Amino acid sequence: MSHPRKITLAHRIRRILRTRDSSYHPKSKFYRWWVLGNVMIGTFMAVLDATIVNVGLPKIMASFGVSIDKIEWVLTAYMLAMAVMLPASGWFADRFGHKRMYFFGLFLFTFGSMMCGMSGNEDMLIFSRVIQGLGAGSLMPIGMAIITREFPPEQRGTALGFWAISAAASVSFGPLIGGYLVDNFSWKLMFDVNVPVGIIGMIVTMIIQQEYVNNRVGKFDLLGFLSVSIFLPVLLYALSEGNAATNSGGWHAPFILICFAISAIAFTVFIITELTVEKPLVDLKLLKNYNFAISNLVMFIFGIGMFGSTFLLPLFLQNSLGYTAIQAGAVFLPIGFIQGAASPIAGRFADKFNAKVPVILGIVLLALSFYLNSLFSRLTEHNYIMTSLYIRGLAMGIIFTPLSAISLLEIPRHKMAQASGLFNVIRQLGGSFGVAILATLLTSRTKYHSTIYGEALNPNSEAFHQVTHHLTGYIQHTAGSSVGTAAMQAKSVLISHVSSEAFIQGIDDDFLIAAIITLIGGIPVFWLHTRKKLEAKNRVNHD
Repeated sequence: MSHPRKITLAHRIRRILRTRDSSYHPKSKFYRWWVLGNVMIGTFMAVLDATIVNVGLPKIMASFGVSIDKIEWVLTAYMLAMAVMLPASGWFADRFGHKRMYFFGLFLFTFGSMMCGMSGNEDMLIFSRVIQGLGAGSLMPIGMAIITREFPPEQRGTALGFWAISAAASVSFGPLIGGYLVDNFSWKLMFDVNVPVGIIGMIVTMIIQQEYVNNRVGKFDLLGFLSVSIFLPVLLYALSEGNAATNSGGWHAPFILICFAISAIAFTVFIITELTVEKPLVDLKLLKNYNFAISNLVMFIFGIGMFGSTFLLPLFLQNSLGYTAIQAGAVFLPIGFIQGAASPIAGRFADKFNAKVPVILGIVLLALSFYLNSLFSRLTEHNYIMTSLYIRGLAMGIIFTPLSAISLLEIPRHKMAQASGLFNVIRQLGGSFGVAILATLLTSRTKYHSTIYGEALNPNSEAFHQVTHHLTGYIQHTAGSSVGTAAMQAKSVLISHVSSEAFIQGIDDDFLIAAIITLIGGIPVFWLHTRKKLEAKNRVNHD
């Protein structure tokens, strides 16, 4: 005897809003395009929140009264949660259903956004960003899997192209939208704005999408998931706290050493588990392939530069040059457009000629843009800043597509999805490490330059007395202060100037280090195998 299927509230709503004549009914030829639009909304929001926060960091720092080494976790926590969730989300989608997990990812992201907007302190904000990141980490790979399943091979390239445009658009518009909201309303609105969009996305998902469950799903790699979830956050926490103002013990502080030990143990467990378990969370055996391993190394370094620079630049523009949040966000607008225009051209060149050429050129240009940024000063002009960003947008556009093609060149077809997923995880991890490392270096280099400049301020020197005397006279004349008050204000102005110059020098040092790392990281590209090399090798073996 068959039991009648239980009709839920969601089924009833869907029956009312979706008839067989609807263009978004699964039987309609337009259905897959509605699904694409639905997935693009989630992708746009997920990528948007990796970039929108950058321009709001100075206001968040001022609001909570915290330093860079604490506020960096607003970015790092989000990217780390995404990186941890990316490889696991595929299994959850196969086990519980693609539609259900995509809906759950939207729910987590929307709920996390609401919590971010309600945060009363930095710890609450960081915790809320973790929830947001877990949701975003589900949206990206599941969305891509849904598009790949719904579209036939002859339309798949077009669909994935539109999907990629939604990600590129959020890179360009994220900082601009964030800047507008911060300047005209509040930094909290950067997160609140996601809530109505997320609710609409959940309703559309519930009405339009049909469910897909993979009945042949294997056992979940719980030990691999737990070990990587411990290893990454603990390691990045130790890296960011090593030079923090609250840590007087420095790198030798007991809790820093304990964190390194825990991360080392968790990393060892993760490696052993992934190499021995039947169904690993991350198939590390793919890294035995030379092309794939080297490409991932380059992508990791690419992530350090890309995310690290978008973290540093708004801080410099707002704290040192006096830009408003929207002005700081506007400078990023051309990057996505240039990147989007350059990517297909670089891809076609890679297909017809040698894919290594655009990758190497892109790495050189990326390093050049960081070097130009390492020459920043208080007098840096807007055109100079934009020139460095134009170069960076072009560099990112001509690196990613050819490098992706080279990385997957020798990967078997049945392992292509796992390899693509790992490639994206590595880029996300590069971003997390980039923000953590560059923030730590910024703190230490700013301290170093403050000490050097502070030693140069000799209170007994003639130059010091002359400068303070002139400043005292100027303050008396303009502010009407008494002699004693004006003298104290003059010394305060000098100290403030020294702190500002030390911060700019710290930013410059960071960008110079990023340029050097990028150039060194590009050296292995010369030994990558290209399509022509592989064809020649196969001919020799065949003969």
